[in-house]
Amino acid sequence: MTAALTALPPGPVLLVIAALIALTPRRVGHALGVAASGVAVAWAWTVPAGAHLQATFLGFDAVLLNVDEFSRLMGLIFGIIGVVAVLYSYASEAESIQTAFAFSYVATSFGAVFAGDWLTLLFFWELMAVTSTLLVWHYRGEAVRAGFRYALLHGLGGTLLMAAILGNYVAKGTFLFATVPGGPETAGIVAGLPAALAAVGIGVNVGFIGLHAWLPDTYPRPHIAASVFLCVFTTKTGVYGMYRAFPDGHVAIAYMGGGMAVFGATFALFQNDMRRLLSYHIQSQVGYMIAGVGIGSALSQAGAFAHVFNHILYKGLLFMTAGVIVYRTGEESLKKLGGLARDMPVTAGAFTIAALSIAGFPGFNGFVSKGIIISGSHYTFPKGPLPIGDFHTLEWLLLLGGIGTFMSFIKFGYYAFFHGSYDGDVRDANRGQSVAMGAVAVLCVAYGVLVPTSPLAAVVPADVGLFGILPFDVTSEAVVEKVYKTYTVDHLIEGVALAVLGLIGFALTKKPLSKLGRVPDVDSLYNPAVFYGTRGLVVGVTELYAAVDRAVVGLTTATVRTVTDPQAAVRRVGSDVEIKSGIGRSVLILTLAVGIALFGVLFL
Repeated sequence: MTAALTALPPGPVLLVIAALIALTPRRVGHALGVAASGVAVAWAWTVPAGAHLQATFLGFDAVLLNVDEFSRLMGLIFGIIGVVAVLYSYASEAESIQTAFAFSYVATSFGAVFAGDWLTLLFFWELMAVTSTLLVWHYRGEAVRAGFRYALLHGLGGTLLMAAILGNYVAKGTFLFATVPGGPETAGIVAGLPAALAAVGIGVNVGFIGLHAWLPDTYPRPHIAASVFLCVFTTKTGVYGMYRAFPDGHVAIAYMGGGMAVFGATFALFQNDMRRLLSYHIQSQVGYMIAGVGIGSALSQAGAFAHVFNHILYKGLLFMTAGVIVYRTGEESLKKLGGLARDMPVTAGAFTIAALSIAGFPGFNGFVSKGIIISGSHYTFPKGPLPIGDFHTLEWLLLLGGIGTFMSFIKFGYYAFFHGSYDGDVRDANRGQSVAMGAVAVLCVAYGVLVPTSPLAAVVPADVGLFGILPFDVTSEAVVEKVYKTYTVDHLIEGVALAVLGLIGFALTKKPLSKLGRVPDVDSLYNPAVFYGTRGLVVGVTELYAAVDRAVVGLTTATVRTVTDPQAAVRRVGSDVEIKSGIGRSVLILTLAVGIALFGVLFL
């Protein structure tokens, strides 16, 4: 590629492609989206590190393009999933306008992760909220209300992040990142109120506990192909933003990540709606990434971004398999399915690979990236307030989340594919869906075995696999605090032990879980609170305005009467005084009578 092309920001270019997808025939538009995503992958792979494009934005110094190993990794995986998701959209009969909205969402995400300053990142961050909301709304029906709540929460999060960025500007005098020419000496958001605002604002996007309910509320609502896009970009761009804000980590963020891992897996276990279950597991898996960022070591942050990469693959594959089930059966609930493996072997096989990947079973990509983060929580993070034996506090939280993950996907697979039978004729995924799922399934396995210390390490160079694109070399003593080796006896035992505990846990909880209805989440509290609180505020303001209006009208009327007919006004005042004095005497007599009666009852 020429120097001019490599210095061209991908976000605006991909936005143009999104417009063309909407304007061209359906087949041509989707082919254009696949091709553009492929070119974006090639661009992210070949663009030289340090490439940047300086500009002036709203009168401030800005860097519209900044390439480092973090943004490169994000660009690679965003482009890869873009290829697959557009192909899946075409195969799943998505309308051109829906795919155009989805591709504009991809484009704005590219713009955010390749920004070199906070102002540009915020600009694309807010455009992401707009484009993803349009993607949700396009499906209409129940998706409209969910999209409205989604937009409100992301508007709030973006506002808090903007306040944090302004506070950071006041302290540093620039919006630039520290890694670009002319940037400040210290990276990240300054400590204090700006850092707190940034954590909460970005926390909306990544699904902090208490700020997460938009995830399971929104992602099951739209078209099945839209869910594949939605599960990828917002939360992972949030992880990227969290790293930019806290490049040295923060203990509170680390423990929030551990809590998210457990909370999300627990609530996923309660779900019967397939896409709602998967949505809670986005929160759980993003919790591992947030924990890695919060730990702050080179090892843990490499693990966090390795998990970003891997999660996008297996989570996209899980949403595709669930989408095929919905596409073929029209059913969302696991309670209405069963025995689909006989009629849908391709979908069942893809689901099995994705489930083993997200659960972190040896041989699959989740085993690699989860292992790095868990290793970082043990070797590069304090023991914390509740260590258990040799396991540090954060470490056992992450392991507990792993057990919950196994339990959730054993439940999903058992009820959807193996238990009972489905009443009706079902066909497997069509050709386009099968190609999309098969490609991602291959990558889930490839990135699980193409690592040092794997059985294939002797025949495949390590830099071909996942470790070759990580921002830190986790195999180098000069780079990380503790060299990570994936396929050791301890790690293999850990991975198998989590699977066994998950199987036992599901067997023990299967019966009570089958009796559960919908378990309320925090939105069952704040949705009514916001509704009635807003209604009370509106009514209060309206009634106050009406009272002030009546008072002003009465005063004006009285003034006009006084000016135009002073004698009549005096007579009217006198009459009012007589009436009021009569009423006053009556009230006084009644009060005395009640007082005497009470005195008699109490003391006589």
